[in-house]
Amino acid sequence: MPQLEVVAAQPDVWTQLRAAADEAARSEPHLGSLMNATILSHTDLAGALSFQIARKLGDAELGAMSVREVCASAFEADPGIVRAAEADLQAVAERDPAIKSVLQPFLYFKGFQALQAYRVAHWLWTHGRETLALHFQSRMSELFQVDIHPAARMGSGLFLDHGTGIVIGETAVVGDEVSMLHGVTLGGTGAERGDRHPKIGKGVLLGAGAKVLGNILVGDYAKVASGSVVLKAVPAGCTVAGVPARLVNCPTDATPARTMDHTLADIVYDFVI
Repeated sequence: MPQLEVVAAQPDVWTQLRAAADEAARSEPHLGSLMNATILSHTDLAGALSFQIARKLGDAELGAMSVREVCASAFEADPGIVRAAEADLQAVAERDPAIKSVLQPFLYFKGFQALQAYRVAHWLWTHGRETLALHFQSRMSELFQVDIHPAARMGSGLFLDHGTGIVIGETAVVGDEVSMLHGVTLGGTGAERGDRHPKIGKGVLLGAGAKVLGNILVGDYAKVASGSVVLKAVPAGCTVAGVPARLVNCPTDATPARTMDHTLADIVYDFVI
């Protein structure tokens, strides 16, 4: 009878993060106090994340202790925020070949940090605290060059690679497991009011500099090539490229956001979507 291969379970994200911080503190003593303050002195991911967001966003107008209190309140009221952050860390670990551990995005990657600041701002927005939510958005934009309106709806397991120049409008919706690179815009056309921003399906890959404009749907597992301008809906599982964007191939890679495969087919369909 054939033997089944036993695969060891991966440690949870918090365990991985603590282990990486402990190793970093031992291998680079100059960073020991940082590792202790941000990670090792906390008992769970929620505590470490609230400290990290506060450390980044706190300023003269809204001190770090106040930011931390806001984050702690949000996490206590909605534990799903922390679960989403955990999924985001896992997404970076799976999709970014440059990282050595989840410690890097947690401490240093502005795409991840901006996304977590947005999640708190979104909680504030949905609880009627719009002015404070907009303060978080402003600080996020100043610090990370990532501008996500707190009313936008973002899924979990997201990867904002590099982050710089990402703009996501008020009525945009982004599904789970999406990957986007720097310079992506999910914006309006400038001629609409109300629900005017794109709806991005599950598992979509948005290449660097891609612009998706208007209240249009980019279907699940679609791929938008770098530098493209998308003005019409993209069918699920298809790749679009160009200005204006044209269909390149259908179906595309089954899970483009996970594979991060930006290559295009050799044959381009000769019509605009």
